[in-house]
Amino acid sequence: MKVLVIGSGAREHALCRSLSLDSAVTALHCAPGNAGIAEVAELHEVDALDGASVAALAERLGAGLVVVGPEAPLVAGVADAVRAAGIPCFGPSRQAAALEGSKAFAKEVMAAAGVPTARSYVCTTAAEVDEALDAFGAPYVVKDDGLAAGKGVVVTGDLETAREHARACGRVVIEEFLEGPEVSLFAITDGTTVVPLQPAQDFKRALDGDEGPNTGGMGAYSPLPWADPKLVDEVTQTVLQPTVDEMRRRGAPFAGLLYAGLAITPRGVRVIEFNARFGDPETQVVLARLRSPLSSVLLAAANGTLVHLEPLRWSEDAAVTVVVASQNYPGTPRTGDPIEGLAEVASEDAPHAYVLHAGTRREGAAVLSAGGRVLSVTATGTDLGEARERAYTAIGRIRLDGSQHRTDIAQRAAEEATARP
Repeated sequence: MKVLVIGSGAREHALCRSLSLDSAVTALHCAPGNAGIAEVAELHEVDALDGASVAALAERLGAGLVVVGPEAPLVAGVADAVRAAGIPCFGPSRQAAALEGSKAFAKEVMAAAGVPTARSYVCTTAAEVDEALDAFGAPYVVKDDGLAAGKGVVVTGDLETAREHARACGRVVIEEFLEGPEVSLFAITDGTTVVPLQPAQDFKRALDGDEGPNTGGMGAYSPLPWADPKLVDEVTQTVLQPTVDEMRRRGAPFAGLLYAGLAITPRGVRVIEFNARFGDPETQVVLARLRSPLSSVLLAAANGTLVHLEPLRWSEDAAVTVVVASQNYPGTPRTGDPIEGLAEVASEDAPHAYVLHAGTRREGAAVLSAGGRVLSVTATGTDLGEARERAYTAIGRIRLDGSQHRTDIAQRAAEEATARP
């Protein structure tokens, strides 16, 4: 089977890496891709937001499956255009992708489905914003209603900061703060059947100790040794399946990857947000542990045959991803700097550690930074401690002037797992 992946980030590199190791995949293509993806897939130029162009490329390549990675093309209806061309596509329709495209719509769906989530208000005026902020009090949670590349949420104890973010966004969702650790749980669905993946935890803040501004994600790990073993089953029954059932009832079946961002509160599990695609950087660690052929899972979701899929197989190993970001990220990043040491990681640390490219481009023989989050250094080990050690050893071989990364990804979980009898 020929597979075309749409996107250019570390999430797409992780997908392409897994697909390149899949014996059922006879040819792998990616558009537009990046310097790292070029090592495992043939790259093509395409406007990822233009459904007709993506569908035409898939037809020209004879693709048997198209996988749409980022949220913006999904919200733009790219998956609809591919399916209209008669090509199986992994990714929800424009209507279904509104679960991520509009937080207000997601709240409406959750209310109808009885899904536990934070109490909230949708606000469009300064008066409404002030009333909602006053009702909930600090810490204030203000969310841009639309897509914001993972950076549309402000959680702050400062009232004026909350107001400023609301003014900058326009239409916002203001909700109560949910106390407790956060978990990311992905589920593959064909609109009826729901197949959960393994949970992960990511790190949104830019600096160690969860300090600094919000980012698209600075690292992740899986599994979660501290989590209740029944968590996945509970979330599937109370969150994922009811949401999929409600979307089907509305005539907008959700087929693709449903990502639930969760808070484990003293009152139980609560949904923070839904995404309509694989998360970045959680995808990097989840796929590092998946042993079932990825193409068969994605194709079953695209074809509506998930009910016949064999149970997924998982490695017992742990996985850790640490993001290497450009100077000044998450502000306007410095780009165009050479990245050195990638070959050293490949020769010294493989197969237990490897580099997934995010914001990179090739110029001759050199690989240059081309975005805020530049690389995801991913490693596996028998436990989180070993996976962390391997990831940070690999990072030590990489040289990118002015780069930054967190030094505490999965540290607390690893220490607690070691101390646990």
